[in-house]
Amino acid sequence: MENRIPPPLVATLFSLLMWFAALHLPGALELTIELRTGLALVVLVVGVAICLAGVLSFRRARTTVNPLKPETASALVSTGVYRYTRNPMYLGFAIALIAWSIFLGWPPALLGMLGFVMYMNLFQIGPEERALASLFGREFTQYCSQVRRWL
Repeated sequence: MENRIPPPLVATLFSLLMWFAALHLPGALELTIELRTGLALVVLVVGVAICLAGVLSFRRARTTVNPLKPETASALVSTGVYRYTRNPMYLGFAIALIAWSIFLGWPPALLGMLGFVMYMNLFQIGPEERALASLFGREFTQYCSQVRRWL
């Protein structure tokens, strides 16, 4: 199950679970749709910006963005947004899920974002980090000791 499901699909599946739960379970916030939508859009823009910054850093380094084949990486990217987080693309997805939970107006939907983070740590990031450690050795180990996985 490691590295088999593309992360955007994982985020989409969690967002669908969050939506389904929000529709069928009690606990909605009494916020106007305008307030929820405005706040959700601001948070979403932040998530998308972080995600795109990660993609652009990979493109500048001319290395693969394909998360299903980390062993094909040609460079260890540690500049730009990667100075602050080792996984800006996944962080961006998690922030987008926070935006989605705000839009849904159902606080327990945040559990979907936590589920996404747990899934990514176990089935995506773990295998990626093993592959990168194999490719870049001490350089990657040093990078991991200086930069957090998420934030």
